[in-house]
Formats: sequence, structure tokens, C-alpha cells
Amino acid sequence: MQYRALGNTGLEVPVLSFGASSVGSVFREVDPAEGIRTVHTAIEVGMNLIDVSPYYGLTKAETVLGAALRELPRDAFILSSKAGRYGENTFDYSYERILSSVDESLQRLHTDYLDILLLHDFEFVPWRQVEEEALPALGELKRQGKIRFGGLSALPLAAFKKALMENRPDVDVILSYCHYSLNDSTLLDLVPLLEARQIGLMNASPLSMGLLSQRGTASWHPADEELKQVCLEAAAYCSAQGTDIAKLAVQYATRDERIPTTLVSSASEENIRRNAAWVEEPLDEQLLAEVLAILAPVQGRTWPSGRAEYNEAEQGGEEG
Repeated sequence: MQYRALGNTGLEVPVLSFGASSVGSVFREVDPAEGIRTVHTAIEVGMNLIDVSPYYGLTKAETVLGAALRELPRDAFILSSKAGRYGENTFDYSYERILSSVDESLQRLHTDYLDILLLHDFEFVPWRQVEEEALPALGELKRQGKIRFGGLSALPLAAFKKALMENRPDVDVILSYCHYSLNDSTLLDLVPLLEARQIGLMNASPLSMGLLSQRGTASWHPADEELKQVCLEAAAYCSAQGTDIAKLAVQYATRDERIPTTLVSSASEENIRRNAAWVEEPLDEQLLAEVLAILAPVQGRTWPSGRAEYNEAEQGGEEG
């Protein structure tokens, strides 16, 4: 496994990291023992940055992950969790709740500190509260030694641009998802700002929440029908060439050195080993060019998430 520097944190993170939402039965019902084995497999193959949230499985993901991690030395993994989102429509970004949320996460995870704490899906919360309560809470948690680094997670790139207009000392890392994949590489537009601020970048969902899949997307997926159809065509083309589009997607997401790490989530040991093996194999450049050509009509197309104040200009890719 290759490792890269995560901004100015001093952390060296694997190009492929483990998203622990799956062990919280977010995608299918997962037996805790299976989840524990998968976590251990991820660390075994070098995916030692693990990201979780109390929202995933309504604390089940943290609970199962904690059971897995308590069997390992603390220096065997880099642990990232979140605060602020606790249900589909349940957000609490008050100063005190962010502090208490971390205490609860630490108990479930059987650890004294988090390496990274992210404010979860902050685009659903008024910026004033993020700025006046949640970000100061990150600073206090650092002072208490309960977190090493703090940051933000969201879908709209415009949300990060809004948040980072000013230099914010308590934002060391951001987590972006669905914006660096075969069908959407617009995350690269944010890289110069992150580099200027020396902020670490975590990329997630290289399969665009299932868009890049031969099975097609779940009914809840927010993408429009054209985007879904074109992605299906790309997946079918890969299949006809004898390749799973997921392999191409993971290889594409992890090859650019400007993207330190990409999170993938699965509760299958086999899938984790396969994903780790893919990043060691050479990428088929011809197939990549052909798939990118298929996806070109929808490249960069996205969907809104959260409050309007965070989605300005977020639909810019929709015309082509």
C-alpha cells in the first residue's frame, strides 16, 4: 500500500482507506463478528486510516468498530470519526453537543482520543452556528487532547469554498465525497485552495454512491436519470471488456497524488482484499480513456445537498 501526506497534519495515510459505515449495517445487515473480521482485514492490507460516524447505523458502526479496535494496539490505526449528525434529519451543532458527542464516541470506540474529528454534513446547518459554536468546539477538543485534528465533511464543493474563504486554524482536514470519481473530477478545482491553506484532503465514494455499478443505483440515489443511465452504459462497457468498472474507478481515484486518500466501504473481507489489490495493479489507460469518453456528457454533474446557502454555483456541470 502506498502512503501520502495528509496536508499539514504530519499523518501519512494510505491511498485507500476504510470507511466503516458498512459495519453499521448501512448497506446490508452485517453480523458484528463479520464486521470485526473486516476491520482487521482492512488494517492487515494497509488500509489503516478508518473513518466512522455515530450516524452510521445509529451508533452501530462505532460500536462494532470499537470492538474490533480494542484488540489492536492504538498505533496500528489512524481513527477518524464525526459529530453533529445523528439521524437522517437530526443535526445538533451546539458547542456542548459536539463536546459530549466526542465523549460518547470515545467510549464506543474504546480509545482516549481521535486522530481526526469531522463536523458531519455541515451543509445542513446554518453557517453562523458552524462558525460560532461547532468550530470553537473543535478547538476546545484539541486543547483537551481528545482529538488531534479537526475538520469538515460535506457534499457541495461550494460549502467548502464558503467555509474556507478565511483561514480557519481549527480546520486541518476536509472530507469530500462523490467529487473525485470517473464521472466527476471537480474536486480538483478545490485543491489549490486546500494546498494554500495546508489542509488535508480525504476523498470518499469513488463509485459515486453506486452510480458506477453494473447493478445500477438504489431508488434513493439523488442523481438525475440521464446521469444514472450514462453511468450504467459505462459500467456495461467495462463489463463487455472483461473488467468491473469498480476496479477502474478505484484505480482512477487513487492514482492522483493530489488526492492523499480515498475511502471505500465494505463489510466483506473479500471485497477489501480485492480493492487493496486493485491499487497495486497497473491502470488500463486505453479503457480509462474510452470510459471517460462515454461519461463526458455528464462529467461533473452533481445534485444539491443541504441548505441553499451552500449550493450556489454547485450545478455548474449540469449543462455538459
